[in-house]
Amino acid sequence: MPELPEVETVRRGLQPLLEGARIARVEARRPDLRFPFPEKFLERLTGKTITALGRRAKYLTMHLEGGPVLICHLGMSGSFRIETSDGGEIPDSSEMLGAFYHERPKSAVHDHVVFHIVSPQGARSRVTFNDPRRFGFMLFSEGTPDTHPMLAGLGVEPTGNALDGELLASLLKGRKSPLKAALVDQRLIAGLGNIYVSEALWRAGLSPLREAGTIAKPGKKAKQQRDALAEAIRAVIADAIAAGGSSLRDYVQTDGSLGYFQHSFAVYDREGDACSKHGCGGHIERIVQSGRSTFYCRTCQL
Repeated sequence: MPELPEVETVRRGLQPLLEGARIARVEARRPDLRFPFPEKFLERLTGKTITALGRRAKYLTMHLEGGPVLICHLGMSGSFRIETSDGGEIPDSSEMLGAFYHERPKSAVHDHVVFHIVSPQGARSRVTFNDPRRFGFMLFSEGTPDTHPMLAGLGVEPTGNALDGELLASLLKGRKSPLKAALVDQRLIAGLGNIYVSEALWRAGLSPLREAGTIAKPGKKAKQQRDALAEAIRAVIADAIAAGGSSLRDYVQTDGSLGYFQHSFAVYDREGDACSKHGCGGHIERIVQSGRSTFYCRTCQL
């Protein structure tokens, strides 16, 4: 499932086209995705100006003039494609996109929602949501997105300076669950998923198996550990966003290109490889935690 950097990459790909544009028409080619479309879905979108395109955790938020807010989730295989009115592809304005290309299916059978867009200058384009597995969804929020049941219980974002060592201590204090399990709990940290938790723990030199509350204990060592982890989380997310995310299986960016960051994984999907940390000498192992793969080096992650 796409994680925060992939969703942020999609947001940045769509933002230059959508913000300030008007939705001239919407096609819904089926009655539902993971959930049924909201009542009067097409009518409430048609004619509206998009005032902002945001992101909360792994959700895209499309803010419409006069409301409502459209909340979009990519699910496991959802992607947006941008096309001009004559069928040509619009390249993304960001320099980080476009190196690795992925052939899109020729059939439109999985093109479920099509937004017909008119820019403030009158240029026309189409934004198509494609989702072969149909685990994505589109729902309305009548108020601010944070009040919607899908978003209301989410924790702090793993970006910016809000996530620091002291905040981690307050979130993890007394928790006996494995550290990795605590970090992927969306009620604590929103949008931090399986791949980037493995990468951040490796950078911080912390085992995914250790008790989460150990880094919240008093003392200099625990403080150094939680400070290092907070820095590693922020850095790995920032690096992944800058690289355009990671393209695994179905995920592609808005221009059809693959993300770069999967080529920079230190541990994820590198079972049996030598650890790349200077002077370590260990090897990457794969274990299963809560049904998900965890990759780490037992030699340098303690």
